Amino acid sequence: MATLTKRREKLDKFYAEHNQAVTAEEAIKALKQENSVKFDQTVELHFRLGVNPKLNDQQVRSTVNLPGGTGKDVRVAVVAKGDKLKEAEAAGADHFGAEELVEKIGGGFLDFDKLVATPDAMAMLSKMGKILGPKGLMPNPKDGTVTFDVGKTIKELKAGKVSFRAEKDGGVVQMAIGKLSFDDARLLKNMAAAVEQVQKVKPASVKGAYIKSIYVSTTMGPGVKIDLTTLQELSKVLLA
Repeated sequence: MATLTKRREKLDKFYAEHNQAVTAEEAIKALKQENSVKFDQTVELHFRLGVNPKLNDQQVRSTVNLPGGTGKDVRVAVVAKGDKLKEAEAAGADHFGAEELVEKIGGGFLDFDKLVATPDAMAMLSKMGKILGPKGLMPNPKDGTVTFDVGKTIKELKAGKVSFRAEKDGGVVQMAIGKLSFDDARLLKNMAAAVEQVQKVKPASVKGAYIKSIYVSTTMGPGVKIDLTTLQELSKVLLA
């Protein structure tokens, strides 16, 4: 109980000291100063967008290559046929196969973080929607995971390519951009790449403010609001 009280007091103090929007650099420093857990936390961005994802022309879904990687060992599985299986093996896929891999998945095998499929192999996965869908693992052309370019896709996913989409309730986009142990420059480059890509995929039908707010947080920590007027400065980080 005493530990929870101290944690609550620390959070209250943190929020009192960070009740205003700050630059991205200041936000990262604040998260590192607040860190009090013994594991390497994931750093996340939370966007609140001025979209209505329930409308077909205001859906936001895309991918971004994080230049600093995610800090995670991404396990990639591939469902394909013929020579594409050899390409998958050469590119470092953790699991690859055709019908036999699909059967394993149907039996509950989900020991992977991303699933890639060639277009001609998607029919084999048609009955796996109830298993893969809720886990966010179903290959999708919009995420670049339905492709004949298997080798390139595997390498990109392992190097730090992440997908994102606006939730249907509230238009919120949540995206992991690395680990708290990353140095500030590495986190800022990932943040800049993420912000740039979210801005690029703004639906043409959106009127008014598109990015309404951005918060950065850690797995177990509080969120810090980023000053939207400083985003232009943040984008320069990518050019450094």
